[in-house]
Amino acid sequence: MHIRNPVEWVVGQIHTPEVLGSASPETYFSTADSNPPEVREIAPADALRALRQGWEDFSTARTDMIMLWLIYPVMAAYLVATDFYGQLIPLLFPVAAGFALVGPLFAIGFYEMSRQRELTGQMHWRDGFGVLRSPAIGAVTGMGLLLIALFLAWLVVAQIIYDATLGPQPPAGWLPFLTAVFTTPQGWEMAVLGIASGAVFAVLVLVIASLSFPLLLDRPVTLGGAIRTSAAALARNPAPLALWGAMVAALLVLGALPAFAGLIVVLPVLGHGTWHLYRTMVPRPGS
Repeated sequence: MHIRNPVEWVVGQIHTPEVLGSASPETYFSTADSNPPEVREIAPADALRALRQGWEDFSTARTDMIMLWLIYPVMAAYLVATDFYGQLIPLLFPVAAGFALVGPLFAIGFYEMSRQRELTGQMHWRDGFGVLRSPAIGAVTGMGLLLIALFLAWLVVAQIIYDATLGPQPPAGWLPFLTAVFTTPQGWEMAVLGIASGAVFAVLVLVIASLSFPLLLDRPVTLGGAIRTSAAALARNPAPLALWGAMVAALLVLGALPAFAGLIVVLPVLGHGTWHLYRTMVPRPGS
């Protein structure tokens, strides 16, 4: 009798049908047409409604428990590391802001949960793991790597801005760093340059990823087709998607303020809401 070690047990659990959720491969694509779909024109009110629908899905599945186990170990490890390595202190805020860049990747499980609720009327947190069964997992991985690359590029830019303003020496601690940021011209210059450059990265992600992940789960499109559709959606609906982007940024800031605790709620709500925003612009065939 073979007694599995903890790693083998976890892998085995992830690959069981129960953990992978109720989705099967044939349920992922609702059409055999591989051409990118047409994008509907929507109104700013649709963005607000998508956020409300995201809250409803979150309230149903209680995905805050998932985020509790995902976010806090990562952030706790980073905060501990900053105590040992002072050079990480200037990157804390860029890392927090970077959630907006990689958020679509981390929210992909929430898209799948909302998709399953749309198809079956039921939803469970295990449905999020059903993404592993998607025929588009390769394209999803490619899109994820692209967002991670943008996140790393943003951190490089943030470090360059710090070196050019308050650096290049790392701060002596949290209090000297915060004092320099808010009370010196160099600190204000760093803040302005950081916000401006961060906005450029955020707009780029909004262009390439606002619809990409939901579309890859919903239709048999290529990664390039998904990015083109996402860009087309922004071109056709600039005001609603700009409002959505502003709400995402504001909620991420609010979620990060109380020691990142709010992200446990904010990220799932935005993830579920993104699926509903996608569905408003790209309805199911025949609807």
